[in-house]
Amino acid sequence: MATRQNSTNGKPKSPRIQVVLPELICEQLNILATNESRTVSNMAKVLIQEGITKYLENEGRALISENNSNTDKFRDELEKHGVRKFKRASQRIRYYKKSDEE
Repeated sequence: MATRQNSTNGKPKSPRIQVVLPELICEQLNILATNESRTVSNMAKVLIQEGITKYLENEGRALISENNSNTDKFRDELEKHGVRKFKRASQRIRYYKKSDEE
C-alpha cells in the first residue's frame, strides 16, 4: 500500500512507494532519465504510467477516468518547462499622501 505524508504546510503529498530493482534495470533507468533530463523518480513515474496505459489497452479496460488522465498530462507538461527566474528584483510601489499645502 502506498504511504501518504503531509508537507510542512499541511497539504497531503502524493502517495509514495518503494521499489527494489535489479542493478541492470536501475542503470537503464538512470540512463533514460539523463537522456530526457528528468529525475530518476520522475522517469520511473512516466514509465509506470505508460506501462499501465498499455496494459489496460491490451486488456480492454480503463481504470483511470479521462479527467484524471488530462490532469496528469497537464502536470507533466508543466514539469517539462522547469522554473524561470525573474530578470530583476521586484520594485516596491510607493504611495504618497496628499500634502496639506495643496
